[in-house]
Amino acid sequence: LPACWHSQLCIKDLHFDGVPIRIYLPREPSAGKLRGVVFIHGGCGIFGSISKELKEKIICRYIARKSGSVVVSVGYHLAPEHKYPAQTLECLTATVHFLKTAETYGVDPARIIVCGDSVGGTFSAIVCQVLGHRTDIPKIRAQVLIYPFLQALNFNLPSHQKNAAVGFLSRERTVHFILKYLNKDCSLKEPILAGSHVPENINLKYRKWINPDLIPDEFKLGYKPPLPALFLPQVHEEVPEVFEPQFSPLLAEDAVICGLPDTCIVTCEHDVLRDEGLLYKKRLEDNNIRVTWHHVEKGFH
Repeated sequence: LPACWHSQLCIKDLHFDGVPIRIYLPREPSAGKLRGVVFIHGGCGIFGSISKELKEKIICRYIARKSGSVVVSVGYHLAPEHKYPAQTLECLTATVHFLKTAETYGVDPARIIVCGDSVGGTFSAIVCQVLGHRTDIPKIRAQVLIYPFLQALNFNLPSHQKNAAVGFLSRERTVHFILKYLNKDCSLKEPILAGSHVPENINLKYRKWINPDLIPDEFKLGYKPPLPALFLPQVHEEVPEVFEPQFSPLLAEDAVICGLPDTCIVTCEHDVLRDEGLLYKKRLEDNNIRVTWHHVEKGFH
């Protein structure tokens, strides 16, 4: 069957303010306005596609059918050919366009969520942070973050240790993909893994948010705190992007966090990024954001 044909859905490739999107619309007419979902795929910002990835097609079709929603899958351009932060900006552009034009597609603009997996969860979190306090467009109803990447300061949290060598997304590969995404020299991988890119003042500043002590004890079995890393200024100067909330949304200030919508966070036990989801969950709850948390005990990234 053609890639864009489905018995229950009308699937179209469009552009939202120049950003490629694939939209999934229920064929059956609805008595009222529909829900809307902006879906942002994973792939470390360097892999994935709205047209070639079977997984993304299946997920978007499933969401559209099961929830009776119009799903907009964002085809952001990939790094390193399209330099950071082009990916986040395109996701933001597509989301704003959909919020403004939702009724054109039979969607209630007050019932649109933003959803993404892996780096798609990162981009979803950033989009919601940027739009949280805007009053010129409808508010995002909720965000769904599926095992998101949320910070690049500390790669020695309990989940990094426990799942350091787990297949597909190992601890080492995580930093490798970050450097590829930012178009940096991959020789920086080892000092970043050790934490040598973070000066003491930044460590102290963000310790209140990125700290193994904030993770529930049941997730710290066998954890051994690492020895302090030797700070290397030359490494720090090579990766200034990782200290920006636009890259590491866990670093956003409370004034930003308190403007976020209702949130669903999905974490997996066998995932190096597990603890980032746990830390973000705590930050949101500390700022009185309603959070639903699903933990997949036998799940992998």
